[in-house]
Amino acid sequence: MIDSRCGLHCAGCAWKESHGCGGCIETNGRPFHGECPIAQCCQGKGLTHCGQCELLPCERLYAYSYLDPEHGDKPPGARIEVCRRWAAEAAAGYAGKPE
Repeated sequence: MIDSRCGLHCAGCAWKESHGCGGCIETNGRPFHGECPIAQCCQGKGLTHCGQCELLPCERLYAYSYLDPEHGDKPPGARIEVCRRWAAEAAAGYAGKPE
């Protein structure tokens, strides 16, 4: 289920409830902390998520995924792999069924 631009799963995010985050898709790229550069990039390119981008992973997404000490992925690279999976599912004709 695609619920973010960068591959994070908003449904299981502790920040969503504790910080009143509406998620990047629902808020047009302005979740709880303000404008998200990843979401803005996707929207500017007309993409639903980073998995649709020919630059996956770009430097910015790589930094979020691997290098951000506070909000980085555990395990590193997880959101990039989710974006790749979303892209592969779309290419295979995935019907958008919940995970």
